[in-house]
Amino acid sequence: QVQLVESGGGVVQPGGSLRLSCVGSGFTFSAAAIHWYRRPPGKLRQLVAGISAIDDRTNYAESVRGRFTISRDNARNTVYLQMDNLLPEDTGVYYCHLPRVDYWGQGTQVTVSS
Repeated sequence: QVQLVESGGGVVQPGGSLRLSCVGSGFTFSAAAIHWYRRPPGKLRQLVAGISAIDDRTNYAESVRGRFTISRDNARNTVYLQMDNLLPEDTGVYYCHLPRVDYWGQGTQVTVSS
């Protein structure tokens, strides 16, 4: 019943921006913390950002702090990841994650290259 659907990935040049979306259903969205993870090519999955059910509680990986912003719109059952000043090392498949039940979306590809 739980669903997480990511969108917004694509190919962008270094220094560019993308906004990812994760739309959730099948659970009480406003009560759920949400994570963004990514898997770079040939590397392990890593936590990028998280947001609690209280929308002023956020956390970020050191590598993206100051460049990425996680936010949520509970009326739209959506969590966003605004990614600015993208670097080649930001390339990977980005996943949203519902930690309360350890549920993962299918992922969206982000490629940063000249």
